[in-house]
Amino acid sequence: MEDMENKLIRAFIAIDFPDEVVKEIARVQEVLGKRQFTGKMTEPENLHLTLKFFGEIDEEKLKSIRKELKKIKFEKFEARLAEAGTFSHRGNPSIVWIKVGGKGIFELQEAVDEAMLKCGFGKEKRFMSHLSIARVKYVKVPREFVEYVRNLGVKELKWEVKEFRLMKSELNPMGPNYTVVEEFSSS
Repeated sequence: MEDMENKLIRAFIAIDFPDEVVKEIARVQEVLGKRQFTGKMTEPENLHLTLKFFGEIDEEKLKSIRKELKKIKFEKFEARLAEAGTFSHRGNPSIVWIKVGGKGIFELQEAVDEAMLKCGFGKEKRFMSHLSIARVKYVKVPREFVEYVRNLGVKELKWEVKEFRLMKSELNPMGPNYTVVEEFSSS
């Protein structure tokens, strides 16, 4: 029988999106889907903005993370969808993303980074506030695809962020399955 103390959990800290934002992202994905490429759209229930990714951690580390996250004090803040873009690998688009703006996101991410130093995690080198909407395996003409993505016409929706979540991710052949471990609310 497997010892539960040694079981590793794939974990990260994220912000979720309200329904109206998820609907806009789905609309953008639909427009993106009209362009021929090989890849996979992010499922609506898996859309999130990652503040910190831990990778695989044990139960003990998870306890210390939860303890430190509870100490973070933050005020609710406004966030907004911005432009679309791509991350590339060797000149080929690999991820299609939508930028998420709002000063509060960067302040919260900085607070998370500071708290996680006490748990033995380093600071993020270059935090880019975004959500991944598709993974790209192949496009015929990378330059044209990148230009198409830049012109997707994302509506600049705004919403209030009142909490962030510690999440666990279980990978399976159908894609990742995310579960909320704990939610942390604004003051």
